Amino acid sequence: MATRWLMPVWSVGTFLTIMNTTMFNVSLPTILADLHITPAMGSLIVSGYSVVYAVSTVIASRLSDILPIRWLITAALALLGTASVLGFAAHSFALLLTARVLQAPGAGAVAALGVMIASRYIPYERRGRALSLISAAVALGFGLGPILGGVLTGWVRWNALFLVVCLVLPLMPLLWRVLPEEPMRPAPFDGIGAALLGAAATSLLLAVTLRTVWLVTVTAVCGVACAWHLRRSHHPFIDPALFTNPAYRRLLPLPLCAFMINMSLLFLIPLILARGFGMPASRIGLVLFPGSLLSAVLTRWIGRWIDEHGNVPFLVIGHALVMAAIAAMALLVQLSPWILVATYLVFSPALSMLTASISNELSRVLVTSHLGAGMGLAQLSQFFGGAIAVAGCGLVLAVTPKWPVFTTFRLLFGGLTAVMVCSLALLLWHLRQSRRAMKQMAPAAGTGANG
Repeated sequence: MATRWLMPVWSVGTFLTIMNTTMFNVSLPTILADLHITPAMGSLIVSGYSVVYAVSTVIASRLSDILPIRWLITAALALLGTASVLGFAAHSFALLLTARVLQAPGAGAVAALGVMIASRYIPYERRGRALSLISAAVALGFGLGPILGGVLTGWVRWNALFLVVCLVLPLMPLLWRVLPEEPMRPAPFDGIGAALLGAAATSLLLAVTLRTVWLVTVTAVCGVACAWHLRRSHHPFIDPALFTNPAYRRLLPLPLCAFMINMSLLFLIPLILARGFGMPASRIGLVLFPGSLLSAVLTRWIGRWIDEHGNVPFLVIGHALVMAAIAAMALLVQLSPWILVATYLVFSPALSMLTASISNELSRVLVTSHLGAGMGLAQLSQFFGGAIAVAGCGLVLAVTPKWPVFTTFRLLFGGLTAVMVCSLALLLWHLRQSRRAMKQMAPAAGTGANG
């Protein structure tokens, strides 16, 4: 396997699929006007894509335990390319929504399988660099997507956004060349468990996104049914033994908290710039781009530092820098939009450092048989965090319409700082428990050696 090129090629695919997610958010007002649809209908273009994308990450991760990744990525890219061609030809809401929903499982599989490849086939001593590449691709996709989306929508038409995603198709022969040749691993696939978990995740994400109470009941019913089925199944989709791993349980909230922060800032910063400083949409994306670019540039060093010094220092440093950036926004946001540029320059590389070290630590504590399910659930938790955070920020903005603009945003940034404090407390608890477990294992190992 040509591991030297594997993760760079995969990171290009990750960058394109993440950019595909953010480009359409900018073009949504134009799509509403062109297709003569209501904002509620238009929101389905974003929420439908996001929900299917989220659920597909855990399904693709789990399928990689059974099927060769070459097969999975071929199917994912073929579906993504076909749906993009369909979207380029779309001139009705139904066709556009169909294309976006069909894109989502392909894009979600690219994101999920990239983490699986790094966790399974990249040696641990080089895994930090691989996961940092993916984190940087995500950051750059989030930063460049709104800019490119606005340019293409203004200069050409929103349909042209689908052509950008078609650039993933030339990656297929390259990935076949650098991916490992894997044997089939015949094993029963728990379709019922996958369907119940997917239904529970879908209803929960929609309940949070759409703020619909009855979907909470659907989530509870599906969740109970899923738990009951997984405990009784001989070959469960998610092995309940995964949750007997205490280190995994302690780490699982960390990616959720990280994405709560990331998605909140991507939601709030454009609103601050527009409402607080009167900045036009054409310039808003440029505020986020320098931080995303710096994150991509620093990737090589961040990954190397993680590999050389381990995850722990960068889990702590990442938390500290993210916390400092958000606290600075809370205190200084009203002074100038340049404050947001400067703080995002700190935030974006720090978040890439944090997410890469979290993924690396998760892959370290999981046994091989639980790798697919464990990493898939961790990615799914990120989407829960993002959905909860954006819905929460939207609710605060809705109930404080008469407050001074910067007062509301300072309150929100203060809340996000509190989320990072909680995440840091969980991390320190995990590190303390891990050290305690290692001390308990050392005497036992010595006794075994003496015996």
